Amino acid sequence: LDAGIAVIQVKEENKLIAGRSTFHVVGTGVSKGSFDWFFKVRDVFETYIDEEALVPWIFIRRCNEGGYVINQNYVFNPYKKSVDADGVNYNIPEYCQDMLSSFFAARNLDFSAAKKGDLFSLNCFLDKEIWPMKIKFVGKETIKIGAGRFRCLKFHPVVQKGRIFKSEEDLTVWITDDKNKIPVRAQAKILVGSIKMDLNSYSGLANPISKVEK
Repeated sequence: LDAGIAVIQVKEENKLIAGRSTFHVVGTGVSKGSFDWFFKVRDVFETYIDEEALVPWIFIRRCNEGGYVINQNYVFNPYKKSVDADGVNYNIPEYCQDMLSSFFAARNLDFSAAKKGDLFSLNCFLDKEIWPMKIKFVGKETIKIGAGRFRCLKFHPVVQKGRIFKSEEDLTVWITDDKNKIPVRAQAKILVGSIKMDLNSYSGLANPISKVEK
């Protein structure tokens, strides 16, 4: 069942926040086809990320998932190590991310000397809590998808088992083995089956991509 499509885009703008240049990143998720008939998803996530420090300044979440609505407005202050979450102030650790900026922070981690089993950590402020995110390096693999064959780095983002996942390593992610580090495939085993997400298209990359030409 083809359930939906997601798009992540870095906008062509340079908004200054507290005198700092930022990247404006927008992620959208929309259900499609027969899945849209019985579980409509309309998700929008926005983050403004400091261009140099790679920490968030503003996070906006507007989600409607099967009628369950989530609206969040977070204003981060990296200097004070705090975040205003819908009018309530919270202390956060240094370099703490939001749920969208954490993806870009992870892409900028140094995996050049990574060995199988190595763990990489990030802190994320999510739903008014601090979540320690861990990513386990599995190795390198060349995979084929609709967009072609790519040399990839393979990871297990460590997930919380119980509600959706049976074990901590039921989610696997492949990213391009190059300076772009864009996601090529994500695959998850869940309690009621499995989910797979493949890259359809990409544009505006800053570096050559690790695509294997025939």
